[in-house]
Amino acid sequence: MNLKPETINAIDALIPRYPEKRSAMMMVLHAIQEDIGCISDEAVRWVAEKLGVSDVEVLGVVTFYPMFRQKPLPQKHVKVCRTLSCAMRGSHAVHDTLKEKLGCQCGQSEDGEFEVEYVECMAACDGAPAVMVNDELFENITPETAEAFAEKLKHGEQ
Repeated sequence: MNLKPETINAIDALIPRYPEKRSAMMMVLHAIQEDIGCISDEAVRWVAEKLGVSDVEVLGVVTFYPMFRQKPLPQKHVKVCRTLSCAMRGSHAVHDTLKEKLGCQCGQSEDGEFEVEYVECMAACDGAPAVMVNDELFENITPETAEAFAEKLKHGEQ
């Protein structure tokens, strides 16, 4: 696994802060994901060895918590808010349209460029429905404008 030396140093400094090595697991996983973009099978084995736990215990944490990813993010990670104000203004229809138009019916698009998923509140309720592409927030992406929004994403206009 190709972790940056500063990531390894940060992990080595982090572990002794916990009463037991295994208690540092989530923070170690966050550090790894921040460095390499996901938690690979190799990373699971590395963390298990580092913390003196089984691979299954680490994998259990990785698969339980939705913030951990086992695959790298696509070029354009599209997140659609599904919390109350966005849902009431059509975010579920927006999500479905974006998935269809970007070719993400089964996770990532075939070319690996897009992934569309639901997220919880983005604190943009006044601009509901809210959509985030990577780290850029877009507001008022309605069911009526979702198809045109998807086309703009495909052509790199957003």
